[in-house]
Amino acid sequence: MALEVDTKDCIALSDAEISEMADMCADTPVPYEAGLLSKQTEEWVLCCQATDNGQLKGFAFYTLERIGGTPAIIIGLAAVRRDSRRDSVLKGMVTDLMHRAVMAFPDEDVIVGGRMQAPDAFEVLKSFEDIVPRPDHKASGEERAWGRRFAKRFGISPLRYADRAFSTTGDGSLPCIIDHESSKPEEISDDLKALFSELDVANGDVLIGFGWAMSEDLAKFA
Repeated sequence: MALEVDTKDCIALSDAEISEMADMCADTPVPYEAGLLSKQTEEWVLCCQATDNGQLKGFAFYTLERIGGTPAIIIGLAAVRRDSRRDSVLKGMVTDLMHRAVMAFPDEDVIVGGRMQAPDAFEVLKSFEDIVPRPDHKASGEERAWGRRFAKRFGISPLRYADRAFSTTGDGSLPCIIDHESSKPEEISDDLKALFSELDVANGDVLIGFGWAMSEDLAKFA
């Protein structure tokens, strides 16, 4: 059976679906439990789920909203099962998000962002433009402002957010991130890895990354 990806309102998620998400995460470095996942249904509007032959392969809690008038996709928590199809699953989920975005914001550029602890997760942004942060790029004042806007949307205190590094100091708890392990880790550049080198993952530090989905590219997903 082909990979199936769909989005539903968070309030429509069943206890069984939440339990399946927790089971998928149980044996990963970020073992999200049902209680935390259930809380995401209150914090986010939409949930994308990817299934293959009836088995959950990935999910993402997110919202489509405007930040200061600018269309945005804000990914709150996402995870992809660590198997041979994980790259296809991530691509399928991003495609679904793009379809939802162009339906909500036709003919507009959309900014897409989330929290990460490893360079693998940057694959969620690879099809977008002007990704920040990125190697050998000095962020502009406006780009740093976008980092602060995302941090505020994630409920992160300004005292814990470093706007030049786009990083957040954790509080020892398990952070809500985009959890994805690349199937081709050898292709991840040392420069990209360096962006994450100062994070204390055990403490819950994260990097906020974002990029732009341009209107002409989004039109393909209408």
